[in-house]
Amino acid sequence: MSLSSIKYGILAFLFFTLHAKAQQATGHKQLQGDVVTIYSKILKESRILYIHCPAVDSAQPDKTFPVLYLMDGESHFDMLAQYCDYLSRWDVNVIPAMIVVGIVNTKRTRDLTPTESMINYFGKTDTATVSWMKPSGGNEQFLHFIQEELMPYVEANYKTSAFKIFAGHSFGGIASINCMLTHPGMFNAYVAISPSLWWDNEYIIKLAEKKLTKGSVLNKIFFYSDASEGVRDTSTYHSNLLRFDSLLASRKIAGFDYKYKYYPTETHMTEPVPAYYDALRLIYKDWTPAKNKKR
Repeated sequence: MSLSSIKYGILAFLFFTLHAKAQQATGHKQLQGDVVTIYSKILKESRILYIHCPAVDSAQPDKTFPVLYLMDGESHFDMLAQYCDYLSRWDVNVIPAMIVVGIVNTKRTRDLTPTESMINYFGKTDTATVSWMKPSGGNEQFLHFIQEELMPYVEANYKTSAFKIFAGHSFGGIASINCMLTHPGMFNAYVAISPSLWWDNEYIIKLAEKKLTKGSVLNKIFFYSDASEGVRDTSTYHSNLLRFDSLLASRKIAGFDYKYKYYPTETHMTEPVPAYYDALRLIYKDWTPAKNKKR
């Protein structure tokens, strides 16, 4: 067996495992929060949400909170809820208390990819009769669901402030970047952990080249990262993130507060642990309890 075949097998296993686990919401036990099911007319299906709210402060019963909308909710909701609770605790107090909304997957590849494609990680056509890459290209509909159905539900039922964060890992990472490029006004901050920039012959990188013109204005906060992704550091993940980072630097976008971080000792599946923490610290790096900020 050739070295490239071994690498492909490892990567295919990684993608399949992530996809399979992300689809299995049944039996998941969250640490705390509401479990809500809403029917989406846009997606024509019911969607499960995990919603974590800060503890009620009797001294401030009308206090509102920023909202973190999290893709792959069944995988990372518990961790983000715990991070937010700990970092906003009175004796830590480096971020504000916030609401975390974990969106549970139904058809992950469909919802989180921006285009319909059968081109795999290595740029080859996936000819499998039953492919994990089908269906794909439904991210625009998914974003409409979030903006037109999910956000109104959350804002009607919870004490939300105006500041919103959109966060995702792997395919969720490209969904976050795609939203920032095509619907920047939806969120104030974007997080992309190991975004799959290889998707559809690097579609997102090409889109960024078109959308982010030199000297333009984008008043957003953006954290993005990658790790040792299962092959070697010259893998498509890492080389694409370096290209993407260079592109952002060359455009000199006004108002754009962004940070790229590489975690060489982490894997694709362990990276979210340090990366989501670092993302929260970036977003709230200037926040202090004494300041009445909109964030």
